[in-house]
Amino acid sequence: MKLVVMTKPTFFVEEDKILATLFDEGMDYLHLYKPGSSPMYAERLLSLLPEEYYRKITVHDHYYLKNEYGLGGIHIDSPDAPLPEGYRGHFSRTSMELDKLKIAKKKSEYVFLKYIFDSQSEPDKKSCFTTEELQAASRQGLIDRHVYALGGINLDNIKQMKDFGFGGVVLCGDLWNRFDIHEEQDYRELITHFVKIRKALG
Repeated sequence: MKLVVMTKPTFFVEEDKILATLFDEGMDYLHLYKPGSSPMYAERLLSLLPEEYYRKITVHDHYYLKNEYGLGGIHIDSPDAPLPEGYRGHFSRTSMELDKLKIAKKKSEYVFLKYIFDSQSEPDKKSCFTTEELQAASRQGLIDRHVYALGGINLDNIKQMKDFGFGGVVLCGDLWNRFDIHEEQDYRELITHFVKIRKALG
């Protein structure tokens, strides 16, 4: 299974150090998700990261960064929205509906299936699926190695994601809630937790 991390939606001082360490510890892909932000902040963050990791980074907006920095690809937060005009390269998508997975998989390299569990970064966002629905989707081949689980993923439910046949998991709140960007500088607890999750994936 692939281990993906979604950034916090806001930039913060220690972010480049944490992301570089996560790459060093085995993060497969980073999704740079900073909605509504100025592209110059994304450029600054990218410039602080080792270039060897650029090919593992996907951007959710400011798509020109993909070519400018030689990034891995772009992400479209819709199962069926068109690609930017003239775009060539890797891309992924998000779906919140099982019945749109088949189309989304045909139109992307992998798909985030969102709100598997209650979100830990957006408390008002609740799970969209029952266990029975996910099991059925797995049996039907809708969930496979091209579908990554997003929403409420943590150590307690990762094994279940493997059993469902997901190709990867996306960490967000469970990771970032372990570091207070306003009060802390020591991010060792966050890294230690990430390593536990990576080991749990096998």
